[in-house]
Amino acid sequence: MHLISSSPKSKRLVLIAGAALLLLAGGVFADYWSAKPIGTKADYVGRSACIDCHRDQAALFVGSDHDKAMDFATSETVLGDFDDATLEHDGMVSRMFRDGERFMVRTDGPSGELEDFEVKYVFGVDPLQQYMVEFDRTADMPDHEIARVQVLRISWDTANKRWFYLRPPDVADKLLPDDPLHWTGIAQRWQTMCADCHSTNLKRNFDPVANRYHTTYSEIDVSCESCHGPGSLHVELANEKSLFWDRIHGYGLARLKGLDPQPQLQSCAPCHSRRGLLDDQFKPGDLFTDHYNLELLRPDTYHADGQIKDEVYVFGSFIQSRMYHKGIRCTDCHDPHSLKLKKTGNETCTSCHQHAAGKYDVPSHHHHAVGSAGAMCVNCHMPHTTYMEVDARRDHSIRVPRPDLSVKLGTPNACSHCHVADQLESIGEPLKKTFTTKEYSQWLMAAEQGNQVISDAISATDKWCDEACEKWYGNDRKQPVHFAEPIVAFRRREAGSLEGMLRLAMESDETAPALARASSIAELVDAGASQVIPTAKQLIDDASQAPIVRAAAVGAFALSSPEDARRTLLPLLSDPSRLVRTEAARMLVASGGYQTLTGAEQLRVDQSLSEVEASLMETSDRAGAHMAWAMLCERRGRIDEAISAYETAIRIEPNTTGPRSNFASLLENVASQNRSPDGPAMMVRVRELRTAELPLLRRDAGLAPDNAPIQYRLGLSLYLAGEMEEALAQIERAVALAPEVAEFQQARDLLKEKLEQE
Repeated sequence: MHLISSSPKSKRLVLIAGAALLLLAGGVFADYWSAKPIGTKADYVGRSACIDCHRDQAALFVGSDHDKAMDFATSETVLGDFDDATLEHDGMVSRMFRDGERFMVRTDGPSGELEDFEVKYVFGVDPLQQYMVEFDRTADMPDHEIARVQVLRISWDTANKRWFYLRPPDVADKLLPDDPLHWTGIAQRWQTMCADCHSTNLKRNFDPVANRYHTTYSEIDVSCESCHGPGSLHVELANEKSLFWDRIHGYGLARLKGLDPQPQLQSCAPCHSRRGLLDDQFKPGDLFTDHYNLELLRPDTYHADGQIKDEVYVFGSFIQSRMYHKGIRCTDCHDPHSLKLKKTGNETCTSCHQHAAGKYDVPSHHHHAVGSAGAMCVNCHMPHTTYMEVDARRDHSIRVPRPDLSVKLGTPNACSHCHVADQLESIGEPLKKTFTTKEYSQWLMAAEQGNQVISDAISATDKWCDEACEKWYGNDRKQPVHFAEPIVAFRRREAGSLEGMLRLAMESDETAPALARASSIAELVDAGASQVIPTAKQLIDDASQAPIVRAAAVGAFALSSPEDARRTLLPLLSDPSRLVRTEAARMLVASGGYQTLTGAEQLRVDQSLSEVEASLMETSDRAGAHMAWAMLCERRGRIDEAISAYETAIRIEPNTTGPRSNFASLLENVASQNRSPDGPAMMVRVRELRTAELPLLRRDAGLAPDNAPIQYRLGLSLYLAGEMEEALAQIERAVALAPEVAEFQQARDLLKEKLEQE
């Protein structure tokens, strides 16, 4: 037997092949290991850079509500009738017409007189389209900058092809030009109310000194990079000859498709939530609470059980749902590019909720005729509220109807939502002539405003619906304890309700959503219940709590001693959550804790307050932002800064109430404490400020006759102006509206005593 030995040539081939493999492996590894530096920033490149590789997604996007969120007014984009059409409202006739290529509206302007205005932009496409006018544009402004833009209230109903006048809720009277709700007022300003969520990479660029906007955007509508983040790095990586995506930056875009639903949900949340702005640096994939402060369950925006009341834009209701806690995300139901539902009708729900065959989409479950409105899953579990007169939006808390809670607590329910209209025949002839709506939210509003007939009709409907559910479901009926129960009890000032709210604050996510628990703390603070402080401390120390819960707990230290605030809040200045640490810095000042700090500790707070100032100045076009900063400066003894901020607030919103009163009080205190030669001049300025404030307070009190704090503020202003009898009448009105507020009663009693002595 002979052994076969390799020849020198074959050995060389093996060595060469091995070396080649090593070189190849090394090259592949080097290719993988090479990466863009950490911190590489991506820029916005526009949708044109996306289309070549993502044609299917781009085709779905075209014509979507995101694509049509905003546009220039052209013959292709304008849907309304501008063929010399007219609309009568508030005793005048507005006219929509063409002037060559321009779309024009003749209506009441800032002067109150009829004027012609060019429509420069259109807003939205379904179910209504709105129209926008640019003001204050100067000749030297670059083409890419936008000056102040106002949204007309004259709107186009795209479904019914008609013009209508979009009134603010609860306002039946004609809006005067100095009213912030007038179409030329700040409440109808694009930059203030709309722009962030209708354009891509929006930068407001407001100049508070000149009181001018220089607004810019990357794209006029909601485009690819609004959801995926700036795309330059992704495009660069895609065009490289590498076998791999970047080991540090991945695709160079936000990771929205992983097992964790939060990145996607928090990327959608900024534009689908009612929230405050902490900064304008949010990019998809970031934490929502590092850039935004979600609005809590306020009585004017949510019902006590968390159902939508005012416009809250979905996210706040969705995070209350079981769906959210089970990991469901937006794109499980909605196509992310067309925004349409992925399934039609009940299939949207039954594609996931299959369980036993025929368990849900059958009369034995919903007890309504197949194919009827009552057999639709969404009508029972996602009832709608109509906003902007024609825009029906569904509640995304996706809950089981609870007419039993309606009977007990007065909260709405989906059954009464449909069946309350059955009461139209029983409300009496006089009311039937004026109250004809089937819109449930209008019934609820009428009842809230004191219409007893409507209130009784709702109660009768709730009772009928509750009895029907009891008959249908019997022992299988789901009636778990709901977080609304302690909230309603507390608002009714029932015995033991404070303890119920404290227990709610400490519930788990499984039994009460974080939004409800944060709201319970905020309500206790607003009511001055200092008993919340020990609970607040526990929540602050629990790092597993959601930032909105811990931030609400920080707010409780408005009721604490300054020393207690110092001990608890000072460590939070380095908290990883921006929401928590900025609230801690603000509260250290508001609580008086700032004065108990050492010089070094005050410096730490001042540094943290720079984040607070930056957050406030994101809305530097609002007087409230400058007034809030002025108050923080004033409490820290920075009088010159406070004066400057109050003056800025007055300059940018001269018709708003608040800054003048605060400024006058500051000057009065300085003049009384500082015997400088400027004292008499300061007091002259105090009188001027209060004189200018009085008519503004009268206006607000007339616009909100049932708002106790506003009536009280007018009463105090009248007292300071020497109008004692009228001041007493106003304060007594505040007491009648809010008899539980001790401050109002004390002021009334002191003023009565003063008048009797005189």
